[in-house]
Amino acid sequence: MEKAEPFDPAYGNDAQKLCGVKGADVKGGVGPFGLWVLASADLQEKTAVFFRVFKDGYGKTKVLMCTDPTKSSLSPDLYKPTFAGFVDVNMSSRKISLRSLIDGSVVESFGAGGRTCILCRVYPSMAIGKDAHLHVFNNGEAETKVLRLAAWEMKKPQMNTGG
Repeated sequence: MEKAEPFDPAYGNDAQKLCGVKGADVKGGVGPFGLWVLASADLQEKTAVFFRVFKDGYGKTKVLMCTDPTKSSLSPDLYKPTFAGFVDVNMSSRKISLRSLIDGSVVESFGAGGRTCILCRVYPSMAIGKDAHLHVFNNGEAETKVLRLAAWEMKKPQMNTGG
């Protein structure tokens, strides 16, 4: 956590504004790190779900969780705001969990076992179906390790077609 950026108190509790300024492509100390979901093979389209760790003026960590869809689609006329929240997590263990569920164009992410939940709808033009990829990324100076990664695709449900 030595490389965590100082938290600017001007952001107070405005996680969304902070995420808009410190998006997934803005290099940091500890983060941004997380997942690019619904990503095209060449990463022209990607939706970032990530964490960024700050230190407040008292040496305590402040963890920001963001969903950044600003590069989720090549379509120019879409509304693509960032969504964010602060995660109430004790970083002394240096571990934080992230679970993202993707259903068509919906990306629902849970940070730290569900302490923070963000739902976002995106409309990729390339990263659809079998052309959608998942990547792990770290744009921070500090090394991060993925201790466990699992991904699966659910089968289509069987519908009762009987009368």
